[in-house]
Amino acid sequence: MNNGNSIFEVLLSLADAVIITDQDHRILAVNATYERITGYAHADILGKKAGILRTPHTPPDTYVSMKQSIHNGLPWSGVFTNSKRSGELWHSSITITPYVIEGERFFAGVFRELERLESGHYLDEGRLGRIQGSLLKVLAISCEIRDPGIETHLSNVQRLTERLLVRHNERSGLILSSEKITHIVNSSILHDIGKSAIPEGILYKPGPLADYERKIIEMHTLIGVDIVDKIFRELDDELFESELSTAKHIILHHHEKWDGTGYPHRLKGEQIPLEARLVSVVDVFDALVSKRPYKEKWTVAQAIDFLVDQRGKQFDAELVDSLVSLDRDGLLATAQASC
Repeated sequence: MNNGNSIFEVLLSLADAVIITDQDHRILAVNATYERITGYAHADILGKKAGILRTPHTPPDTYVSMKQSIHNGLPWSGVFTNSKRSGELWHSSITITPYVIEGERFFAGVFRELERLESGHYLDEGRLGRIQGSLLKVLAISCEIRDPGIETHLSNVQRLTERLLVRHNERSGLILSSEKITHIVNSSILHDIGKSAIPEGILYKPGPLADYERKIIEMHTLIGVDIVDKIFRELDDELFESELSTAKHIILHHHEKWDGTGYPHRLKGEQIPLEARLVSVVDVFDALVSKRPYKEKWTVAQAIDFLVDQRGKQFDAELVDSLVSLDRDGLLATAQASC
């Protein structure tokens, strides 16, 4: 590393924590900031693997992304939740840059301790997702509390949305990020929030609806968007920014139909956002296999037959096929059994 000393001396003089490793990720040098933050002296960790600080709290996808980048000789940036020598957790933004010096590969990692930022609190991706999901669930259930069976339905829709989305992502090669999947799953629970403003006499009417009653019910998509707009306007917090956009797509468009005969805007095909098309399939499936005051429970097989019959009409055919593949693997029956 002699000819690279000048490069690494500059890096080690930075105010942020810095670690230098060889191509096998064994530690060659760390700076004083690294020692102070982690509690490990240079002499204690020299020659050890850089993963000495690793914890299970960093999402596995983060490590996969990092390994892919540095294996290809590319720099990588991300967020780690690591462990200090004392066992205390610390969160850091890190950039790892590969260097090739005299035919040898080295890696320099520059950490910035997020707890030391001037304002705010750092939330790792997993914790952030759990907080967002819990708050949105409370919001959805609170707005639809008149229906004693609503919590089960909303939980079913959320659980099935996740299963179908993961399967469809795999089958169709969509390459949706885990963050995008979390946003859709969290937001799916709000799909019928607008029904909180529909009169009970219409919403739970056991017989056929009159034309004017059906028009009132169809207003729940527009009402729902208005509700979340007002709530999130009051919050004015970027924590829910992605969920707001995704939730509005689902609330507004989950009654659109693939053939353009749905409501409220008669969108057709891929004009309908993916998240709305997916929740449409899940919502109808769960409604069919659930007993309600105005209908008997269908079997999973009967519900699947209906969805297959509506491929390319009411529903996105590819999403129906993904749901059918879940059924073949027994994942629909188990989802209902766990509710």
